[in-house]
Amino acid sequence: MIKPRNLLLEIMAIATTITLGKSIASPGIASPSVASYSFPESVELSPWQLAKSNEVDVHSSQPKGYISGNFVAGRHYRYGGNKQTLDIEMRYFANTDGNLKDFITSQTGELSTALKQDRRGVYSLYSYENRAYLGACINPRGNTTITSDEFKRNLMVNDTRIDSVLPWLLGKAEFRDKRCLWAHLSTPLDRNIPLQDTYSDLETAWFDWQDYW
Repeated sequence: MIKPRNLLLEIMAIATTITLGKSIASPGIASPSVASYSFPESVELSPWQLAKSNEVDVHSSQPKGYISGNFVAGRHYRYGGNKQTLDIEMRYFANTDGNLKDFITSQTGELSTALKQDRRGVYSLYSYENRAYLGACINPRGNTTITSDEFKRNLMVNDTRIDSVLPWLLGKAEFRDKRCLWAHLSTPLDRNIPLQDTYSDLETAWFDWQDYW
């Protein structure tokens, strides 16, 4: 019986041989282009009510410690409810390393206190300049991530499957799907509301928001 690891190595060897042959036979074939992406104008998020949404300019200046990669599209959503506001900024990146660590540490000063984890992955939860924040990289497959190491591990687990290798062999996709939907939720802090309660509101919104994407 062939061990799974040996089978994977054999598949990789065959794939490499085919790819090399294709590159020799057709050297002009380019890498798959980055697909465009359009965010929906509205996303239902009960019990919040959508107040407005607008596109984020991909050519706008990027905050300190920003995630690397091709910034393809973005959209900002603002919700209202129970005398509170909830802002959610979504940014779609291609060819990224999925590293949100630098962005978080540029605001909090450290990463360890900003990480939370559940069965669906890792997300950041922190406060900065009178606002509470929650964010994560939503991967095409697998769990949400924050650091580049987590992003790479997620790729190793999910992008070495047979159904991922075939599109690459056909030249329809990159071998590693280095895309990320960066979700960044925030709400103003209220001195009359405990911080943990505000965090709980963000987490509740996040779980429903994550299910949608």
